[in-house]
Amino acid sequence: MILAAGLGTRLRPLTDTIPKPLLPVGGVPIIVWNLLLLNRHGFRQVVINLHHLGPMIEQALGTGSKFGIRIIYSHEPIILGTGGGIKQAESHFSGEPVLILNGDTLVELDLEALCDFHRSHHAAATLVLREDPDAARWGLVEVGDKGQILRITGQGLVDSVPVTPRMFAGIHILHPRLLQKVPKGVASSIIDPYVKAIERGEPVLGYDLQGYWSDIGTAERYAQAERDVRAGLIRLEDRQSLEPRVLLE
Repeated sequence: MILAAGLGTRLRPLTDTIPKPLLPVGGVPIIVWNLLLLNRHGFRQVVINLHHLGPMIEQALGTGSKFGIRIIYSHEPIILGTGGGIKQAESHFSGEPVLILNGDTLVELDLEALCDFHRSHHAAATLVLREDPDAARWGLVEVGDKGQILRITGQGLVDSVPVTPRMFAGIHILHPRLLQKVPKGVASSIIDPYVKAIERGEPVLGYDLQGYWSDIGTAERYAQAERDVRAGLIRLEDRQSLEPRVLLE
């Protein structure tokens, strides 16, 4: 699932007329970078939630056939946040783990390795994390020595064991059972069920990202992403170089 319903308020006035996921980086809409990443790693069905200027996204992407992916759209007349948005699309997951990405983030990540990690550790959820000196500003994630996430923004277990500070990169795999108590049709954050799972002792794990990542949330970060593409730090052609593989079977 790609989350694409946000208002993009920090990028106004650009996002007054263009939804943030359609803003071009290197001449290609941000959300298309993510569709090609998913295609490269064998994903063939994607749910995209829509709210702000949603028809523009639907018109630009269509059925997804030109990207080798079948797109299902989940419309949100009222914006539902990460928790409510994922909950609304729950029926499309068929009770299987689902990979979530943000439609406004550029990332270079081995999704096959991430899925293998999630499966082999029997995780309830796996959150992709980054080392960042400003982790607290983004939302501090505290990780124990075995990769178990202990606290997210101070919520979770009260253990006083040594922790590693990380920030959440906005990419995660979850089992739909974590959505059972998320209210449908009500705005919420997906962090809430993750914290409850941590408190219950379920395995909510961190997976460190070593590759490129950019949250295109401000004009400055948007300009930096353009410079990064020109510098070759992330390349579109790399996303089409691998034969498709079916994951999360």
